[in-house]
Amino acid sequence: MENQLNDSIKQVCKFLAEGNPVQAKKIINEVLEFELENSEINFSLWCCEYWIDFINQLPKLDSFEQGEGLFSRWRSFFADIQQKTEIFDKIIYSVQTGIFTLALNSFSSAANESNYIQKAEICRKTGICFKKLGKYDTALHCLTEANSLAPSSAAILAEMADCYALCGEEKRAKVIFREAFFIDAQKVDIDFLDSELICCLVRQVKEKGYTGAALQEWIPVYGVLLGVLNIKRELRSQEVGKLKQDIYALENQQKNPSAYNSSILTPKLINMYFWLIDHYVMTNDERKKIGDIMLKIKILDRDIYDMYDK
Repeated sequence: MENQLNDSIKQVCKFLAEGNPVQAKKIINEVLEFELENSEINFSLWCCEYWIDFINQLPKLDSFEQGEGLFSRWRSFFADIQQKTEIFDKIIYSVQTGIFTLALNSFSSAANESNYIQKAEICRKTGICFKKLGKYDTALHCLTEANSLAPSSAAILAEMADCYALCGEEKRAKVIFREAFFIDAQKVDIDFLDSELICCLVRQVKEKGYTGAALQEWIPVYGVLLGVLNIKRELRSQEVGKLKQDIYALENQQKNPSAYNSSILTPKLINMYFWLIDHYVMTNDERKKIGDIMLKIKILDRDIYDMYDK
């Protein structure tokens, strides 16, 4: 009986990996009456039922909408999995393979889009599909094309960094992750990042109680404090000028509490201060400038100041 169950689960995984939860559910139903208390079978059934109706509705959408819908549904699916008391990795991996194969087919059908912004997004999503399917080199090729179409996109750079980390190129990944969060932390889609380098950092920041938009802004701050995003680069002169302007604008907002959302803008400002300090250190600028910035950090958040000053 155990051998039969194992064979059935293998078949279920096969159909799920093909993006066919209907057929997978048929296999489950054949053994369910004998395995009512089997956690893996019940988890597999839940996964099938989660996707069947949604996948059946996909033909009503155009190719791009199908891909977008699968991504959105995957985000919800993965969030709901976290609430389960018992999960089975091989089942989840099979579902992931099936869903991102379907999404890849959808985005590939939409790839002749002429609008370069839309095309960049299709390339990014195609890259994510290949990454989720374990094809990191192909994913990087797609993401590099996306980056050429939409340079300095935080969303694209974060995915590139994730692929580099998954390929073992952590130094390169750290530089690009830090860049992505510096450009626009809110545009980094942390739900689709897979490398332990960034996922461990995200977990640590979540454990401090941050969620939503605030979580996004605190990730690069703690990335520096915890030594994860510790590979620095020198800013170009025009970047230094823009950074100082952005800092000045946020500091002015601080003076108007009604216009200053501290939960989001405080970590954003601290991260800017970190970049400015790095610039002063790299250019051997006078210590007084660094001291002035450190005092501003101390006033903003004493705990962050104490961690950074060690």
